[in-house]
Amino acid sequence: MSTSQTTPQITDSHCHLDFPDFEGELDQIIARAAEAGVTRMVSICTKMANLDQVRTIAENHAPVFFAAATHPMSVASEPMVTVEELVALANHPKFVGIGESGLDYHYTADSRGAQIESLRIHIEAARQTGLPLIIHSRDADEDMARILTEEHASGTYSCVMHCFSSGPELARAALDLGFYLSMSGIATFPRSQEVRDIFSHAPVDRILVETDAPYLAPPPHRGRRNEPAYTAHTAQVGADLYGLSYEDFAAQTQQNFDRLFSKAATYEATS
Repeated sequence: MSTSQTTPQITDSHCHLDFPDFEGELDQIIARAAEAGVTRMVSICTKMANLDQVRTIAENHAPVFFAAATHPMSVASEPMVTVEELVALANHPKFVGIGESGLDYHYTADSRGAQIESLRIHIEAARQTGLPLIIHSRDADEDMARILTEEHASGTYSCVMHCFSSGPELARAALDLGFYLSMSGIATFPRSQEVRDIFSHAPVDRILVETDAPYLAPPPHRGRRNEPAYTAHTAQVGADLYGLSYEDFAAQTQQNFDRLFSKAATYEATS
């Protein structure tokens, strides 16, 4: 029997396969992911200067899709991307999301104005393409909730709060807009009970799983390089949180991913 017939399939909805941590190892990493049931992954381009590398990885590896935008921590040092540039990328069959975008006031609060401008550009690109916005938010809950809500009132778009570890108010604001929360290794850490509590009160049909690899490896790999295969550890914690079997939680997150990242689901169905 093949792995896909014996192991529940899940999707790593957010990783960074172009990072130097994975150089020369992608074939092995993707093979280990498949063994763990991680049959799809979305590799995120955080700087438009790295777009060619990220796109090439997706083109050369069947399970990999990609998304692109300018990470909020890079906005001050990178050219401001245009809506038109992002919309043009949507012509690529494996380009499935806009991001990661967002606000990060933890290290880069001094570029707040530019981050907000960039975020609004990314939102408009998501609106025009129909592709989901992928949001990074750190120490910016109030601004993030306000901007996402304002923009949604001006024209709807879909969105996932990647690697969600913010407060309950931002979670509620996002869920009220019909958005999704993505569970990363943070939700598996012993001291992350508040994050688990937020997830436990969210509808299970609005949950994705991810690694954010090479960062945030869940136990038993914490402190070492993360990789897409380890999505399974986070998914097991998610299953326990919702009182579901691993198989049922995996199936639910697959349905959720397919609903939000419908372009990836359609690509898989037609490829």
